[in-house]
Amino acid sequence: MTPENAELLHRINTYSEKVLADIDPQKTPISSQLEALKPIMEEIANEKGMSVEDVFILYMDLASEVAVKAETQFQEEFKDVMG
Repeated sequence: MTPENAELLHRINTYSEKVLADIDPQKTPISSQLEALKPIMEEIANEKGMSVEDVFILYMDLASEVAVKAETQFQEEFKDVMG
């Protein structure tokens, strides 16, 4: 992950923690969650000369990359414990 992409992910996640702090993600429709993130995605899109859709896709790709790395690390640590 490039430093620029890491910063983008961090900005969106930080914003998300603020605006989605009081919601239950299991009970709140994804569309409502995405709508809450739209202002930060629009801001980034304007800064980068991208569409909001492209920022969203990049965000989802980066978040997936982080999740895969975390899962891989967990599996490696669990394997060592279960040895």
